[in-house]
Parts: sequence; C-alpha cells; structure tokens
Amino acid sequence: MNKTLLPIRLLFIALCAAAGWLVCYTIRDWDDRRWLAVMIGLGIGLLVVLVDILLRGFSLRGLSSITFGLAVGSLMAYMIGVSPLLEEGNPQIIYLVRLALFIVVTYLCTVIALRGKDEFNLVIPYVRFVPHDVNVPLVVLDSSALIDGRIVRVCQTGFFSAALVIPRFVLGELQAIADSNDPQKRTLGRRGLEMLGELKKIQNLDLRIHESEVTKQSDIDAKLVFIAQSMRAKLLTTDYNLAKLAEFNSVPCLSLNTLGRAMRPALVIGEVIEVELVKPGKEEGQAIAYLDDNSMVVVNGGRRYIGQIVTAEITSVLPSSSGKMIFASVVEE
Repeated sequence: MNKTLLPIRLLFIALCAAAGWLVCYTIRDWDDRRWLAVMIGLGIGLLVVLVDILLRGFSLRGLSSITFGLAVGSLMAYMIGVSPLLEEGNPQIIYLVRLALFIVVTYLCTVIALRGKDEFNLVIPYVRFVPHDVNVPLVVLDSSALIDGRIVRVCQTGFFSAALVIPRFVLGELQAIADSNDPQKRTLGRRGLEMLGELKKIQNLDLRIHESEVTKQSDIDAKLVFIAQSMRAKLLTTDYNLAKLAEFNSVPCLSLNTLGRAMRPALVIGEVIEVELVKPGKEEGQAIAYLDDNSMVVVNGGRRYIGQIVTAEITSVLPSSSGKMIFASVVEE
C-alpha cells in the first residue's frame, strides 16, 4: 500500500509546485516571483501530504460519520437561522448568531456522529471477506469461542450454515492476550489466533470482520451484546457471564457446551460398548472408564483388565451432577 501511495504523493507535490509556476502566467504582477510561487505550491503540497499521513488511521467509516454529522448539523443550523426567532433585530447580531449556530451545531453533530460511528456502521456495514447479505443468518463470535476451538470442527462438518461475524475489537483482545506476559494467557491467545486462521481456510464459510472498536476493556461484553442485538444476530460464546448478559437483553445465545451435551449418545440398558479401563473403582473388582463426552462408566469385574480395552454390557444408567453415571459388566470372550 505504501509503495503505491508514494509515487502518487510525489506526483501530487510536483503538480502543486507546477500550479504555483502556472499561477504567475495569470497574475502579471508575479512575473518576477515565479520561484516564490513554486515554493508556496510546494509547501501546500507537502502540507496536504502531511495531513494525509496523519489521517492514516482514519477509516471510510469515520469519514461517512463526519459527512453525516456535517450534513445534519448544517441542516439544523439553517432551519434555526431561517426560523421566526431571527426575523427581527440588528442585522449584524443576527449574522453573528447564525454564524455561531452553524459552527456550534455542526461541531456537536459531527462529534456525536463520530462517537456513534459503530452504530452508524451498523446501518451500512463494512465487511472484510464477503459482501453483506441481510438474508443470511448471522452469528457473532467472542474471544472465548475462538479460544475454545470447537467452532472450527463444527464448521468443518458443514452443518453450520450461518455467517460468522468477528468484531475487530475481539481480534485486538486476542492479540493482547497473545502478547501477555503470563505464559498461560499467551498460549490461549495464540490458540485463538490459530483457530481464526483455521476458520479462514474452510471453503464456503462466510466469515466477516465487523469494523467496531471499544475504548475500555470492560465494555467488550456489552458491545458484543449490542452488536448482536443491532444486527439481529445470535451470539456464540462459552463465557457464562456473557451468555447471561445476552439472555437478559433478549439476544439469542449459542453455547458449544449445550451442543456438546445434546450430541451425547443415548445409551440404553443392554447396549454393548467398548471402553478403556483407566483406574480401579471403589468396590471390589470394579474399574473405571470414560466415554468421549467424559461420562463415567463403572465396569463390574473389570479391575483385572485395567489398561486394556474391553467389551462391556450396560446394566444401568443413573443421573448425576456431572451428567450421568453408567454401570456395566465385562462381557467375557
């Protein structure tokens, strides 16, 4: 980008200097001041380029907000200026009042538009990867969903048909975690960035970056809920507090934990399963195994097979605080 802008900036500065030289042909009194005019044009060109460099972080979204604020402010100032309030009086005072109204009102409207540029962005959303299609269901992701990683496997299966929306400040949060001095946080942050890279590699996945920012770290959860609410999207998170906040604001929330529990196989008495016995149980001859969903299986007569994969028949299934506890007996060969 900089390599492309550099020749354009140099050409612009040269044109400004040439314009200063050409001005002398239209103003006869400046015939002996050609080099001064060239220097003035060159200075103007350099000043404009300097302003361009200072506005490097200024986005199209910010420009749209400023334009909207100036338009609304000018309209309001004009309507007040031509109102009956300023029909009679000293013309000079009326002129100064109208001038002050124009400056003050346009300034206030512009500042308000800039402060609410994220809300303004929701009216005309700018996306990074694909054009916005309002007919596609949207799901907003937070950092915890990316760090968790299961969303990648779900999307790889092709069952997930909604468009994934990742706010820009979520990427900044992941980058801050990845740069943390805490090794554990640093690992989690890098994992989240890696998961984002894996999502981008999935074909036919509608992945979008929402250009939105937050000023304070404490505002992230509230901003996520606001974006999901404004875009009529669902919120995907593994954060319990964020899920409760979304529920309070009537924002539909998707939970990978709930999805995982729903995908657990329904085991019935008499079904035969293969499990790996990992440790002895409390009672004599018992051994403990775990299913893929971390459900505990107590296998009677399996203590002598610890460390091996055995075939067991389910004898009973009891509910527990962690889900369910399964009792089974070893099926002898």
